[in-house]
Amino acid sequence: MDCILIKESEVFAPEPLGKKDILIIGDKITRINNFINSKTLKAAGFNVEIISGKNCFAIPGFIDQHLHFNGAGGEGGPLYRTPPLQLSTLLEAGITTAVGLLGTDGSTRSLRELYMKSCSLELEGLTTKIFTGSYQIPSPVLTSDITTDLALIDKVIGLKIAYSDHRSSHASIEKLKEVISQSRIGGIISGKSGVVMIHIGEGPSRLKPLLNVIKGTDIPIQQLAPTHLNRSEQVLEESIEYGKQGGYIDLSAGVSRKYGFSTAVNPSEAVSVLFQEGIPENIITMSSDGNGVMTINDPVTGNKKPLMAPVGALLEEFVKIISSGIPLESAIRITSTNIADHLSLFSKGRIIEGKDADIILFDENSLSIQSLVVKGEISIINGQLKKKGIFE
Repeated sequence: MDCILIKESEVFAPEPLGKKDILIIGDKITRINNFINSKTLKAAGFNVEIISGKNCFAIPGFIDQHLHFNGAGGEGGPLYRTPPLQLSTLLEAGITTAVGLLGTDGSTRSLRELYMKSCSLELEGLTTKIFTGSYQIPSPVLTSDITTDLALIDKVIGLKIAYSDHRSSHASIEKLKEVISQSRIGGIISGKSGVVMIHIGEGPSRLKPLLNVIKGTDIPIQQLAPTHLNRSEQVLEESIEYGKQGGYIDLSAGVSRKYGFSTAVNPSEAVSVLFQEGIPENIITMSSDGNGVMTINDPVTGNKKPLMAPVGALLEEFVKIISSGIPLESAIRITSTNIADHLSLFSKGRIIEGKDADIILFDENSLSIQSLVVKGEISIINGQLKKKGIFE
């Protein structure tokens, strides 16, 4: 039997555990100890692959809960449709669990294609889930309705919609309550989170409709996952009040001034703002919006041009967060642990015996990925990509 032994890394589970060895058998973390003897394992019949963790810290793999891995875009016309992602793009970004969704286009883009792409990536070695729905209300579905999608389709863990945006359906509060309730019931009967991922735009109502839903129903505020909350100072300011009421705040790593979003609050800076305002770290999350694209008019030429959120932005912002002085364990919670908890991905988000073996080894000096283990398989070793998708 094969096993992987990570030696002498500083382990953050996310809590700091000190220097430990980590034994992986199959796709699970089997043992974490001060010293695990490879000779003993070999004598017991194991084929042992050893990864040096010296001068590295080990953290749970990133969970990206907002990824357009089957392509996105199109609001600028057919030219602006992004293609599906390849496995290597996700691995190099440290993403070990990817949650795919649709965006503006719920008409020519298909949930069936999204589902099949998630199956493809899963077979290539990644953990994948999807959200049913898109910007539109009523939402496109795979079966007869939102609740049945969650109840019968294993990969569907929640619902995606849009609000406070000129591209949304401008549905009534009553209709918003209805679709959120359907996702909640689907989660209850299937043992999933039923979380509703809500694209928040720059419409004047911003987060107010979500607060109206919570005030007018028995639905807990934690059922919702409003995203892009760093898209402007105004939206971030409203999210502070939202967070003080216990609601999750999802920041978009790919929505930053660096990538052309001129009104955005840079994601790592937004984390600092939220901490300064006393928002508990366990309700702050970050996703990439990777491979998503919006179209704007170039102020110089007047021509359309795309702004694209890169998949690697989550890794970039993770490094910026810890470089800013925020504790490493807090950065881990924001990019992995909190997301696992919110989405009820119980085997993810922690380096604990019995959990899935999704581990990133970061070089302590360069803050780059030294090695990556995904579901017990080595995908990056010594900074070099070891695995690619079948068509790469």
